[in-house]
Amino acid sequence: MDCSPTFCVPGFWNSFIRFHSRSSRRRRCLHSLGLAAMPEKRPFERLPADVSPINYSLCLKPDLLDFTFEGKLEAAAQVRQATNQIVMNCADIDIITASYAPEGDEEIHATGFNYQNEDEKVTLSFPSTLQTGTGTLKIDFVGELNDKMKGFYRSKYTTPSGEVRYAAVTQFEATDARRAFPCWDEPAIKATFDISLVVPKDRVALSNMNVIDRKPYPDDENLVEVKFARTPVMSTYLVAFVVGEYDFVETRSKDGVCVRVYTPVGKAEQGKFALEVAAKTLPFYKDYFNVPYPLPKIDLIAIADFAAGAMENWGLVTYRETALLIDPKNSCSSSRQWVALVVGHELAHQWFGNLVTMEWWTHLWLNEGFASWIEYLCVDHCFPEYDIWTQFVSADYTRAQELDALDNSHPIEVSVGHPSEVDEIFDAISYSKGASVIRMLHDYIGDKDFKKGMNMYLTKFQQKNAATEDLWESLENASGKPIAAVMNTWTKQMGFPLIYVESEQVEDDRVLRLSQRKFCASGPYVGEDCPQWMVPITISTSEDPNHAKLKILMDKPEMNIVLKNVRPDQWVKLNLGTVGFYRTQYSSTMLESLLPGIRDLSLPPVDRLGLQNDLFSLARAGIISTVEVLKVMEAFVNEPNYTVWSDLSCNLGILSTLLSHTDFYEEIQEFVKDIFSPIGERLGWDPKPGEGHLDALLRGLVLGKLGKAGHKATLEEARRRFKDHVEGKQILSADLRSPVYLTVLKHGDSSTLDIMLKLHKQADMQEEKNRIERVLGATPSSELIQKVLTFALSEEVRPQDTVSVIGGVAGGSKHGRKAAWKFIKDNWEEVYNRYQGGFLISRLIKLSVEGFAVDKMAGEVKAFFESHPAPSAERTIQQCCENILLNAAWLKRDAESIHQYLLQRKASPPTV
Repeated sequence: MDCSPTFCVPGFWNSFIRFHSRSSRRRRCLHSLGLAAMPEKRPFERLPADVSPINYSLCLKPDLLDFTFEGKLEAAAQVRQATNQIVMNCADIDIITASYAPEGDEEIHATGFNYQNEDEKVTLSFPSTLQTGTGTLKIDFVGELNDKMKGFYRSKYTTPSGEVRYAAVTQFEATDARRAFPCWDEPAIKATFDISLVVPKDRVALSNMNVIDRKPYPDDENLVEVKFARTPVMSTYLVAFVVGEYDFVETRSKDGVCVRVYTPVGKAEQGKFALEVAAKTLPFYKDYFNVPYPLPKIDLIAIADFAAGAMENWGLVTYRETALLIDPKNSCSSSRQWVALVVGHELAHQWFGNLVTMEWWTHLWLNEGFASWIEYLCVDHCFPEYDIWTQFVSADYTRAQELDALDNSHPIEVSVGHPSEVDEIFDAISYSKGASVIRMLHDYIGDKDFKKGMNMYLTKFQQKNAATEDLWESLENASGKPIAAVMNTWTKQMGFPLIYVESEQVEDDRVLRLSQRKFCASGPYVGEDCPQWMVPITISTSEDPNHAKLKILMDKPEMNIVLKNVRPDQWVKLNLGTVGFYRTQYSSTMLESLLPGIRDLSLPPVDRLGLQNDLFSLARAGIISTVEVLKVMEAFVNEPNYTVWSDLSCNLGILSTLLSHTDFYEEIQEFVKDIFSPIGERLGWDPKPGEGHLDALLRGLVLGKLGKAGHKATLEEARRRFKDHVEGKQILSADLRSPVYLTVLKHGDSSTLDIMLKLHKQADMQEEKNRIERVLGATPSSELIQKVLTFALSEEVRPQDTVSVIGGVAGGSKHGRKAAWKFIKDNWEEVYNRYQGGFLISRLIKLSVEGFAVDKMAGEVKAFFESHPAPSAERTIQQCCENILLNAAWLKRDAESIHQYLLQRKASPPTV
């Protein structure tokens, strides 16, 4: 499943800063607010093993008008231990009748159904003992096509003629197959599935496998019964079915697999880009894993109401419309890239997750971390011009480090019990840290042995379940390296190291002294027993910046390294390519020698990015001064690389959010304008001949940054182009729409907002609606902000997109943040019921409160959620409260020195 955000809000990921010299006081502060200890876990037991399924024969008949469904289940089951009851998972389903027929014997009717709603289980009681052996469990049941975007649910869409209708669709990961049919809803309890759907004859019906029969339904001439081929052995969370109205485009991969992309009616053209990506991706994975794709077909389908980015159901992958559909004229470059990554992610799961499945949710990271890494490998293969691995560092690696520096982070492997705990681990640790440590592992092993180990793992465990240790064993056998010993330090303990390095010239050699300590958002680690990691370290020099001069495994707290033949005038850098999952703090002389490499671009882009990001994080943690980082940022004046600018922009956004709590917010905006003006002038507004994907991304980023900061020439041109766009004289290119919309709204009035809302209503593409929704929060006045917040919960905004509208308000300004938080409190019941827990609630809370920087707000947030529990967001709430305290400490520590620096700059501007 892809749960990554599709938008960037300044301060969106964790602002995790605290004053190091007051770290013990701060820790007491966290404890006094009750932020350091997670609540006790609810008692939970997995299903008993006495009865298990072999095959589910399942027929479902959804009613698309009354939003109900009828179901008939005939499950071939194995009684392993004599019992008079069968315990299954079941939620929001009413069982009408149930019986069990031992093979060759009479049917035994269940005499009682005991629902344990809290644990989402049902116990079927039988009047006599079910003996060991096989038999058939029959259950007739009814359920609701809910509007919560989980289980078997309804998805609202509008036909080309303007009529509102509903599709019936599924989302079962993690624990929601039980909302569609009674089942053994645990990933290790695998079975085959024979699925039939009874649907209106003018609707498309899809499931994991290909259709083998379609015949009229005897009781109603308007219905047909569609039967699908038997699936391979698989987990319940990967089962899927869709009933609705769709067009499709299709092709065959070079391996002969039928690939289809299903789109809303009339939009088949918009499925062609994803089709092209999918057709390239399947053979890439087949070759990489050396294991063929095991099903005859794969469908990719765009679902109107969809909580995640996408879901890897075997053979029927479901997507948000914005994660699958590309309009050649109206889609921007970042949307193409997003679609390519999400398609790559979900198709990787067809092997890694579907063919071999984690044994329990504790190993979720294995699924998601791996897919989040290999999606980049796949996109790099399909679109080398995207420079996607540099983008990985900004999008995943640094994002994971921000979260993992908190006291309230968690290890990659988390012990998970109750279903309410599972949603919490669909976070940046499972996905982005998981991907980052696999990237580091791949680099440590080398591609050849990594592929060999992957093949061993997939071959050994296909159609079975596996744990993290099983993957380590396969990779260890392939490479001969101590994989388990190294990786356990990264997956079983939370956090990551800060490597401090200093150097000394000894004749012709450079001697490095390295030491590792846990990196903490609150400053230097002060605990007694500091955790240790086995860290693959790479070292490069200015002699050959793109290749490692030395690779070592740092397996102790301190070590000395001798680099032979390094002249005094050469720089030395750790973590070539920013691959190792650690931060680096250089001695002042080493850092001084590296800074010219930023200005003259002799440091590779990903190393320039890593160096700046490390310094920014050290400043946030109070280890160095924020002013020092601002000085380094000024060295990026010649920077040409999009991703380096993107990371710099995010960090300046975090700083801007922090300084919105001061009376010198305008000064930091002047700094932003000074930093971004030269690159803005070089790029201009219109594409030049020979420019490509990354130039388009950079132009949008820079113009948006300048426009938001109030850069006069940018604002004037944005207003001119917006007027032409609205009047139909000159339609804005897709890549310029977000920055122009943002700029005119930020410096606009009520008529600007009205025009934007009108454009939203007229937009036929979900991408355009989302583009507008994300920037509405930039509107300047309190009255207009209230209008935007009301709009967020209106019928005009799809349920999954409400989060980005409210998040945009919170990220837009200081009074926007306050208004968004009040709005959430005032409308909590409606908001919570809309998402019924789930990770969207976590994301909404994070976006809304994380930008605060006053100690008392942490107490207020904590108190609110104590009286308004959100079980699936408990850890997120802890992290947000911690971040608020860290922001407050950062502000107290550095605000005055930042202000003085900005004033001094104003008095005597630096020469570029």
